[in-house]
Amino acid sequence: MAAPSAGSDMFDEIVMAEDRFHGEGYQEGYAEGSHAGAAEGRRCGALHGAKIGSEIGSYLGFALTWQHLLPKCTDEKNSKKMRALDSLIGMIQKFPYEDPTYEKLQDDLEKIRGKFKQVYALSLSASLAKQTH
Repeated sequence: MAAPSAGSDMFDEIVMAEDRFHGEGYQEGYAEGSHAGAAEGRRCGALHGAKIGSEIGSYLGFALTWQHLLPKCTDEKNSKKMRALDSLIGMIQKFPYEDPTYEKLQDDLEKIRGKFKQVYALSLSASLAKQTH
């Protein structure tokens, strides 16, 4: 076999330049896109996490306030309200704030929202009952 000549090497470089530049461009674009995507994902995740934290915090504040305002009566109505409040507070306290990879995060969040709606309806009925008396 004959050794490739210098002219042949130069010709191969010219022919293969497009493929080489395409490959280099792809690698640079991929690296830059990965970096930009990670930054955007971090920003979006922080924003979404802050919204969820604010929502959960408002539910907890609402529940703790009503828990404090409800008289410690043993009648059935207030007992039911206190159980619902205690349940909501317990659900919020068990919510996995520190683990965004928790598989049931959205399910637990939906359960908290549902329990809040129940507690809100019970507290609204208490407010309306006070206004009519």
